Amino acid sequence: MKSVDVKHPDLGEAHVKRELDILVAQMHADGVSYEDAVREFKRRYLLQVLLSHRGNQCKSAEELGMHRNTLSRTLAELEMDTAQIRNGLKRPVRSERLAAAPARVQPIARIR
Repeated sequence: MKSVDVKHPDLGEAHVKRELDILVAQMHADGVSYEDAVREFKRRYLLQVLLSHRGNQCKSAEELGMHRNTLSRTLAELEMDTAQIRNGLKRPVRSERLAAAPARVQPIARIR
């Protein structure tokens, strides 16, 4: 899903291209190798797609237009652990939620 200005559909795409040009120029100036740049792009792009599907590889692979096994192999090559992605999206167990929650203030009883 791509958010684009309805009146000017090329505006959103042009902005992304400008940002990418700036990023590529900065990476080149910093001496980032082509291999490292491509690897980092793949990692971040795949992570974003996986997060949008709550770690579901089947749905992510479908969106990416690849077979699930290809996605799984690519994730392994990039040393990405989907279990960590899925676990990071899960709701913590109740005891952890209660421990992290701020202390509740007891309501003051109404005086008549």
